[in-house]
Amino acid sequence: MTNSNAADPEKTEDRATDPVCGMEIDVGTATRSISYHGRTYYFCGQKCLDKFAREPAKYSRKADASTQKAALTGHAARLATVEFTCPMHPEIVRNAPGSCPICGMALEARTPTADVENTELLDMTRRLSIGGALSVPVVLLAMLPEHLWTSLLSVQAAALAQFILATPVVIWAGWPFFERGYHSIRELHLNMFTLISIGVGVAYSFSVVALMAPGIFPASARDPSGLVPTYFEAAAIITVLVLLGQVLELRARSHTSSAIRALLDLAPRTARVIMLDASERDVPLEQVKPGDRLRVRPGEKIPVDGVVLEGSSSVDESMFTGESIPVEKKPGDKAIGATVNVAGSFAMEAQKVGADSLLSQIVQMVAEAQRSRAPIQRLADVVAGWFVPAVIATAVVAFGAWLLAGAGVGEAVVTSVSVLIIACPCALGLATPMAIMVGTGRGAIEGILIKNAEALEMMEKVDTLVVDKTGTLTEGKPRLVSIVTTEQWDEATVLRIAATIERGSEHPLAASIVSAAEARGLKLAESLNFKALPGKGVIGVVDDHEVALGNLRLFDHLQIAAGELALNAEQMRATGETVMLLAVARKPAGAIGVADPIKASSAEAVRLLKADGLRIVMLTGDSKTTAEVVARKLGLDEVRAEVLPQDKAGEVKRLQSHGRIVAMAGDGINDAPALAQAQVGIAMGTGTDVAMQSAGITLVKGDLRSIAKARLLSRATMRNIRQNLFFAFVYNALGVPIAAGVLYPWFGILLSPIIASAAMALSSVSVVGNALRLRSVRI
Repeated sequence: MTNSNAADPEKTEDRATDPVCGMEIDVGTATRSISYHGRTYYFCGQKCLDKFAREPAKYSRKADASTQKAALTGHAARLATVEFTCPMHPEIVRNAPGSCPICGMALEARTPTADVENTELLDMTRRLSIGGALSVPVVLLAMLPEHLWTSLLSVQAAALAQFILATPVVIWAGWPFFERGYHSIRELHLNMFTLISIGVGVAYSFSVVALMAPGIFPASARDPSGLVPTYFEAAAIITVLVLLGQVLELRARSHTSSAIRALLDLAPRTARVIMLDASERDVPLEQVKPGDRLRVRPGEKIPVDGVVLEGSSSVDESMFTGESIPVEKKPGDKAIGATVNVAGSFAMEAQKVGADSLLSQIVQMVAEAQRSRAPIQRLADVVAGWFVPAVIATAVVAFGAWLLAGAGVGEAVVTSVSVLIIACPCALGLATPMAIMVGTGRGAIEGILIKNAEALEMMEKVDTLVVDKTGTLTEGKPRLVSIVTTEQWDEATVLRIAATIERGSEHPLAASIVSAAEARGLKLAESLNFKALPGKGVIGVVDDHEVALGNLRLFDHLQIAAGELALNAEQMRATGETVMLLAVARKPAGAIGVADPIKASSAEAVRLLKADGLRIVMLTGDSKTTAEVVARKLGLDEVRAEVLPQDKAGEVKRLQSHGRIVAMAGDGINDAPALAQAQVGIAMGTGTDVAMQSAGITLVKGDLRSIAKARLLSRATMRNIRQNLFFAFVYNALGVPIAAGVLYPWFGILLSPIIASAAMALSSVSVVGNALRLRSVRI
């Protein structure tokens, strides 16, 4: 333990807490500190320092407890900011758990986190356990032959016992259903809980009246002992079975978020922060701020997005790029949070933390996609809107029809209750959102981020794929291949001037020229009056000379005659090079050829997509000759070259006007309008943020083969939705008439409310179970 009375003048922005008195101290002005077990503690005065020195273990534990308390406080604050939404109605957003005011379903966290417990599942499980235990004797008394229990209880006493046992089941265990049913009627949003609450309420109320005042019923409704049959067992068992269905459904729904939870689990829980005094401390990830210096040791996950400051290492980035070979990292290189540091230790500066990190953005995108609504959902919404009133009307008609047919009041009540219970539209409402949630989660695992359900639905209908060339079909990392000069210029000078003017450009071709000049040791000059002309090139002033670098359109725009240089450029393009012409003082100086290698995966991707029936069109601002070379190598169907950025969306519109359903794949800012115009926009995850914001689907690995996977996923998801809707429609179309008793006159078939409630619960669980099959679909 060492004692220091000198303040470090560099420690001006850090603050610490005195472990003895708890006072907050500015580390930069602190005059007293002690280092203990690799950690530095700061004090407000000599008395606190002396106390710490006498019992360092005690006060260091106190400091650690304070740190832990602060972390827990931050945890509570994070929980308070969690938003909850309905899986069927994503427009409903609340800041606390509860039920949806439209459909009555339990709200769930908008973005699942490991911190938020499923309180609805815990509550329903508790109600199911207690309700189930109380229901067993009720059922036994109702179902067992009378001679087995009449020696112990009279018939009236048995009915009273059923009432006593069934009441807490119906009133307490089933209270959430009555509450949601009441709200649905009050808000005029009739839903499954409207039917459940009415059905159980009618059966229970009828039984209570029959037990307490049997005399008000006609003699025909009473048995020889003067009692009216009760249906406490039906009310209790229906409640328990609905609770069971809710528990199974909630558990199944929690599985739909497994993909997001798997992504969240990729992030480390802590980060090792390098303090201003060079000591290192592990802190919760939530406490990391932009600008913090972090240490990443071998085998650890990189905590946040940032840049390497010192040291070198190999990092496994396969979770984002799909490349199994670790990427070498050196000072100045980007580090992505949640990737694994394979070997070597390095220090990094945190840049993007929390919601700004790449992993958080991916999680948010997947979560938003899971909450979006596919166009096919509108059919289910329209049907559900009319369905509940129609079922209530059917139950009333069934009650009246059975009375007119000569049945007793009890039989009429039981029939109407069966209709209400079996017709709950939960399966119909769950059919689409459950499949969407599982499908988008499955896509995320494969590196296919689906921004909205409409893109997922439309993907299977696409018949034309429009692709950008640079960064989509090619690697987007061009390199200098050749230089041709006019007589009065040499290669080094042409390259130096071109690199000087291109330093102001963000285009990938510009970066390749600057890199080539730096590799040759050329000293670049200063450029003035830089201006980029989209689709043409750049102009500026270098060495007091007006300089222009770009394509033939730029030369035509500036009225510069390319002369022989144009022929040289055409020969270079014929080999697949992208050529930029250089003019100095409005006279041709040279041509620079840059080649952008075709991605190794592009040929296979084109083959797979064409085999799937897609017509592939390449849009590029590059020259027609260069574009056609790439198109021939890949076997594309159509090439549209020399297209200005602002005209790309127009080309997509042209294809759409011919009846084509178009998907556009691109990676640059200039692709954003076309991505938004296409029925499905597909952005490369290796491209710009603007492109990803404009697209409905993002391919994290930037691999076109994932488009074929997205098509398979779209087909599987839509097939699953159609299966769910078909099952839900058929189930209700058959179940309601049978429950109403239409088959009874001919076949004697009549459903009891207990069987109806079991069938209702089973229908919801089967729809969710069918959706969960998408987790294992092969794509």
